[in-house]
Amino acid sequence: MIRTIRTPVLEIAYEETGPADGFPVILLHGFPDDPRAYDGAVGPLAGDGARVLVPYLRGYGPTQFLDPATPRSGQQAALSADLRDFMDALGIGKAVLGGYDWGGRAACVVAALWPERVLGLVSINGYNIQNIAAARQPASADQEVRHWYQWYFNTARGIAGLTANRRDICKLLWKLWSPNWDFDDAKFEATAISFDNPDFVDVVIQSYRHRHQNAPGDPTLEPIEVLLAAQPKITVPSIVLHGAADGVGPAAQSESAHRYFTNRYERRVIPVAGHFLPHETPEAVVRAVRDLLR
Repeated sequence: MIRTIRTPVLEIAYEETGPADGFPVILLHGFPDDPRAYDGAVGPLAGDGARVLVPYLRGYGPTQFLDPATPRSGQQAALSADLRDFMDALGIGKAVLGGYDWGGRAACVVAALWPERVLGLVSINGYNIQNIAAARQPASADQEVRHWYQWYFNTARGIAGLTANRRDICKLLWKLWSPNWDFDDAKFEATAISFDNPDFVDVVIQSYRHRHQNAPGDPTLEPIEVLLAAQPKITVPSIVLHGAADGVGPAAQSESAHRYFTNRYERRVIPVAGHFLPHETPEAVVRAVRDLLR
């Protein structure tokens, strides 16, 4: 069942499973995805007594902006402010946070800047806070080609392409980023309907331009970006998961992530899984949440 809650900026749609008085677990999807990513995890966690909340990020599914004048930003400060505001609106003081890609970034930022709100963190792919100041430094050729979609979205052709061919592009990314995942058309379409949100293209394009310093951020969020520029440490208990077959961010990239975590920390490389790890191996997410709560 989809519910909604209003924050200062959004009407956030979310799915809730488990007892209303259970311990809160918030799971956050990435790009291009939606709450279907966690279908295999919510049942077991709710069975443990958790109140599992899976929101649709800004630009996805039924989540809507309240004001037409609000910048359609997908920057990391926006995603993290949305998560904090979502918790505030629901009266959640503390929660276990889990996420990957955009959702992992939001979870990492909240854990870093507002640790008093976080019981524990499951961060898929490592330390997900962007180092925007270093974004223009070229990576290896192997990594640059993995980011082809980012360079595409930084062109006028990329905007037109995502507008006209969002399903084709997103389906290709699913295949490239999780090469061992044998999903079918029905599985993809169950999520792809969330890409029909009227703000999807604008939010995605701004996200990938802002991170490369090619688009301004929302001025109201600049204080958060200033704090993130210092690459703040994460001081809450954390478990990092990384798919061994991740086609966009190889597992080797999180080998040194430990230097950003100052509390209990463990890194787990999940065999066979790719970038869309919650879809592929939901049991790894469930186990990590359970282990943090022990």
